[in-house]
Amino acid sequence: MAIYDTIGDFLTTLRNASRAGKQNGAVSWSKLRLGCLKILKEEKLILDFKEGKDAKGHKILSFQLKYVDGISAITHVQRYSKPGRRCYYGYRNIPPILNGMGIGILTTPKGILKDAEARRQQVGGELLCMIW
Repeated sequence: MAIYDTIGDFLTTLRNASRAGKQNGAVSWSKLRLGCLKILKEEKLILDFKEGKDAKGHKILSFQLKYVDGISAITHVQRYSKPGRRCYYGYRNIPPILNGMGIGILTTPKGILKDAEARRQQVGGELLCMIW
């Protein structure tokens, strides 16, 4: 099956795993997904992730979800920029996510950054998703 929206697929896997109460999840490897998982670990929304290979030898990313008192640390995942509607923002115009309580993940010329870091480095880009 061909995947045309790799970030949408990744976010759906993350959302479904957290709603189903799963401890672990896995997605196929990509630099973009790796960057997103690094941000989620940095923000303590997941416990850990690691790179590996599946039974066919394809590279995968396995992640371990974080739960607090049986409730997932990730309560909401929303795709913002989509393949049919790309949303780019300058660093001054990046919308605050849940009044600063959530995070936005952007692709920028300086790599994959969360919204606060993009504002700090004064760099804009495509707002991929919002997570809280």
